[in-house]
Amino acid sequence: MKKVAILQSNYIPWKGYFDIIHDVDLFIFYDDVQYTIRDWRNRNRIKTFSGTKWLTIPTGSNRQRLICEVDINDNKWQRKHFDMLSLNYSKSPYYNQYKDFLYHVYFKKQWANLSELNQYLIRYISCNFLCIIAEFDDSRSYNVTGTKQERLLNLLKAANASTYVSGPAAKNYIIEQDFAKAGIEIIWKDYSNYPSYPQLHGEFNHNVSILDLLMNTGNEAPYYIWGWRDEE
Repeated sequence: MKKVAILQSNYIPWKGYFDIIHDVDLFIFYDDVQYTIRDWRNRNRIKTFSGTKWLTIPTGSNRQRLICEVDINDNKWQRKHFDMLSLNYSKSPYYNQYKDFLYHVYFKKQWANLSELNQYLIRYISCNFLCIIAEFDDSRSYNVTGTKQERLLNLLKAANASTYVSGPAAKNYIIEQDFAKAGIEIIWKDYSNYPSYPQLHGEFNHNVSILDLLMNTGNEAPYYIWGWRDEE
């Protein structure tokens, strides 16, 4: 049995993204597909003193690109994002635990490609802060072809997947019978019932970057993503 998930890389994604990674043996970044603007690829939300705000990486308006082809030409955003995180989370209980990591990401490295940045952040947070043991790979290393669902199935077959773990949004286009014929079980991820945690800046909000959970709960973060299910 080999559980596989395949997702486009997002910028400092929410906890549900890491929940899927934790569920699988192999997580494949799917960045050789169409880049979508005003999406999660180049932005995410954080809690601030004045409500929820976007952290957005400027990537231009060109829609004729794959995610892996999105270059970052202006690095001024790096200081802005660091400053916003520091301003709004410096009083959180575990800010100092992650401060050096943020400094490294935003001041010690210059990011020229969005996919490279996203994949670095997701891998690092998964392995070093959440202790996830899944393996990571990139869809470009498999050289598969086909239309939307056909290509996804070919990628799963190439990865020797027996089970595909997917977010519920994919129900809009996936034909489950085709996966069954290929001998691949689909598990639809359930994002409901996450417990709340101590959170700064007003009314609780689940739909923010993983950084919010880390800053507020530290090493207890995995409990609020998947550990709580052991108590059910």
